[in-house]
Amino acid sequence: MVPKRREPVEIQRVQTGVRMEKRVLKVLKGLAEVLDISLGDLLEGIVLHSFDGKAPFSRSTLDKIGDLRRIYGLDLDSSHAHRLKERP
Repeated sequence: MVPKRREPVEIQRVQTGVRMEKRVLKVLKGLAEVLDISLGDLLEGIVLHSFDGKAPFSRSTLDKIGDLRRIYGLDLDSSHAHRLKERP
């Protein structure tokens, strides 16, 4: 089996204005800081892993996410994903 090449892939990025639940965003920003990557890079990684049906995080990263969830009071989980209603 031949390993995949790790050469850079040229892409084009665009600016986006995405609305997101406040505590979710705080956890994502905190995780990006802990991992020393940009928020955009973190989100791209999560999405690309999800598109391939792969888990985006290791056990140690999930532990860090758990800590950040507690710090920011994020009590939402995937069961809430399609039931979120924004306050007027």
